[in-house]
Amino acid sequence: MNTHQTVRVACVGAGYFSRFHYESWSRMPGAVPIASCNRDISKAKETGLAAYDDLSRMLEAEEPDLVDIILPPVAQVDAIRTALRFGIKWLICQKPFCLSLDEAEKIVSEAEAVGATIVVHENFRFQPWYRAIKVAMTEGRIGTPLQATFRLRPGDGQGPRAYLDRQPYFQDMPRFLVHETAVHWVDTFRFLFDAPSAVYADLRQVNPVIAGEDAGYILFDHPNGLKALFDGNRCLDHSAENLRQTMGEALIEGSEGSLVLNGDGSVELRFFGKQERQQILPPSDHDGFGGDCVHALQSHVVSGLLRGTPLENTARDYLDVIRIEESIYLSAAEGRKINLETP
Repeated sequence: MNTHQTVRVACVGAGYFSRFHYESWSRMPGAVPIASCNRDISKAKETGLAAYDDLSRMLEAEEPDLVDIILPPVAQVDAIRTALRFGIKWLICQKPFCLSLDEAEKIVSEAEAVGATIVVHENFRFQPWYRAIKVAMTEGRIGTPLQATFRLRPGDGQGPRAYLDRQPYFQDMPRFLVHETAVHWVDTFRFLFDAPSAVYADLRQVNPVIAGEDAGYILFDHPNGLKALFDGNRCLDHSAENLRQTMGEALIEGSEGSLVLNGDGSVELRFFGKQERQQILPPSDHDGFGGDCVHALQSHVVSGLLRGTPLENTARDYLDVIRIEESIYLSAAEGRKINLETP
């Protein structure tokens, strides 16, 4: 527990996605953003916070309670080690987490050895529609869940200019669809259906201008006989005004009913044998990213720090997501189902 009335937050990184982090911290009950660090200090200054281009200097001067690391994998470990060296006990770190499973395991052990907590900023499970689906399933509203499908259709992957306007490095990633995108649903499926026991993947590249895969099927075996399918194609779209709101559509079917996630963020329930659907979550009116899931995740961490509430997606727990990702690529390479070690 911290000694301040509020959590003092310092951020490192000011790239494309960081805007959602900074905006969330600016309206966070129980937290106050105090500083930003970025290699290009002009970007740190744009946040309106105390600006630095050297992480050690920022940590020494500002003494934050929590450091939010909004950096790509190549820079994460150095930033985490620097924070640990300055005695920081609470860290949030963006995904993909670290450059490899080995690197991730090492840094998690180093943090645990000094009593520090790292939460991976994997925010899709915090999107309000998945929370509503989880509640409905827990309440038994669809009976025993048997089938689940998520169809990723963001429609941003066609042509020679694919991804260049927003995140140009996507074009050069040797592992793309799974490593960058489907990993969100690896984690979300874990949240909804518990840890999978096996995985089978069939991956392919549709757009020849990119280095990695941009389409594919990933089939998961989950407990109690449930099968979950991630069906992804970044070159195709779905019928939503904002294609990035949910990035696709989902159907979860059980013995007594089914749940539908629509592209506007609404969730509908239909009971078995009935035709009408009832809306259990209205369309999202949040005009930012993913139903305000960045704020939900950061609020979750602040609550853990101030009140000791249980944490989701600690870095130790998140290592399983990285292990599953490795098994997905192995399955695709070898053309076979891979049995996963149960955690």
